[in-house]
Amino acid sequence: MAVDLLDHATELLADTKVTGVELHFLASRLSESLREVLQVAEYRGARWDVNSLDPDSEGPGSRDPDIGNQ
Repeated sequence: MAVDLLDHATELLADTKVTGVELHFLASRLSESLREVLQVAEYRGARWDVNSLDPDSEGPGSRDPDIGNQ
């Protein structure tokens, strides 16, 4: 569904005569699809941990070089 919606969105946004009703419908379906994608990602444990992306964070992704060398 997400791939089809993205293809449709590309076409619709390129159309200069698109109506507000059409855009609203598209936005609703895109929101629905994104919600489903997030549910699948959460179920699979694939959510990104923002702290693990920050090398300066003290989260689980950071490591003290002195730990384990004792």
